[in-house]
Amino acid sequence: MVLSSSSIVALNRGMSPWRMFFKQLMWSSVGVVGMALFYFFPYSLLRKFVLPGLIFAFALMTLPFAPGIGVSTNGARAWVAIGPVGFQPSEFLKFALLVYCAHLLSKRHKKASDLSVAIKPILRVWIISVGLCLIQKDLGGAIILTCIVLTLLFMAGTPLRIVFPMSLMSILVGGLFTLSSSSRRNRWTAFMNLDETKSGYGYQVWQSILAISNGGITGTGAGAGTGKWGYVPLAHSDFIFSTIAEEFGLIGVSIVIGGFLIFTLFGLQASKRAPDKFTALVAGGVTMWFALQACINIGGVTGSMPVTGLTLPLISYGGSSLLVCMSAAGLLLNVARNMD
Repeated sequence: MVLSSSSIVALNRGMSPWRMFFKQLMWSSVGVVGMALFYFFPYSLLRKFVLPGLIFAFALMTLPFAPGIGVSTNGARAWVAIGPVGFQPSEFLKFALLVYCAHLLSKRHKKASDLSVAIKPILRVWIISVGLCLIQKDLGGAIILTCIVLTLLFMAGTPLRIVFPMSLMSILVGGLFTLSSSSRRNRWTAFMNLDETKSGYGYQVWQSILAISNGGITGTGAGAGTGKWGYVPLAHSDFIFSTIAEEFGLIGVSIVIGGFLIFTLFGLQASKRAPDKFTALVAGGVTMWFALQACINIGGVTGSMPVTGLTLPLISYGGSSLLVCMSAAGLLLNVARNMD
C-alpha cells in the first residue's frame, strides 16, 4: 500500500516513483533489527537502561527547535531532518516513556495508591513529555503519551480517584490547546459539521469518506484507487486506511481491523500470563498503545473522530513510526515467548 500511494506523492515532488517506497523499505530493514534486538534483549538488562533511554528521548525532543535541522509540517514543528534522514522524536518518546513508567510502577506496584511514592514521579515525566509535544504543536503525540501513562497506571492498580482526575485534566488541557489555534479549531469544526465544511476545512475527511465508499465490498483493485491521486491528502501516511478501503473494499478493511483485534487479544493474553509485573505492564502498554492509536487514526479517517495527525501503526508511511512500532512489537513478542 505504501508503494501504491507514495509513488504519486513522489512523482508530484519530482522524484522517482520508487524513492519513498525504498526509503520506507530501508526503515523497515532497520525495524527488523530493532525487533530482533528487543525480542532477545534480557529484561534485567533492559531495566538498567530505562532512565538513560528516557533522558535520550527528551534530548531528541529538543532537536525540532534546532536551526537547520528542525522541520515544520502542517503547523507542527515536530520533525527532524539530518541530511537524507528524517524522523519524528515523539515516536521514540512513546516507547521510552512506556518502558520507564512500567519499570517504575512494577518496582512500586504495592504502593500504586500512594501519591508521593508511586504517582508523583510518573506525573513529572508525563507532564514533561506532554509539554514537549504541545510545544511542538503535536496534539496527536500528546494524546498517545497520555493514553500510555493512564493505561499503565490503571493496569498497575492505581485507584480511579487518581486516574479519573488525570483523565479529566487531560481532556481539559486538550480542549484548551485545541481552542488556542485556528487550524485546530477548524479541525474540530470540520468534525462537527462535515457537510458544511466539506469544500474547506473538512475536504480531506470528506474525500477520504468518498474513497472508502468507492471501495464497496471488494474494492477497485490494487493500485486502481483514485483517492491517492491528490484527492485525499496524506493518502500514503495518516490516511492510508482510506486507500486500503478503496482498493480492497470491505474485505481489506475487515482484514486490517481484524488484524488489530487479534493483535490486541494476543497482547492482553501475553500481559495476563507474563512472568512478572514489569513484563505484564510492558505487554499491556504496548498492546493498548497500538490499539488506541489505530482506533484514533481510523476514527479520524472515517470522520468518526477529529483528525489528530497520527499514523496507522505498522502500516502508514513513516520511518521513525515504523522503526519504533516494530521494536515495541519485538519487546511484546519477547514477553509472549516467556509466558507462564
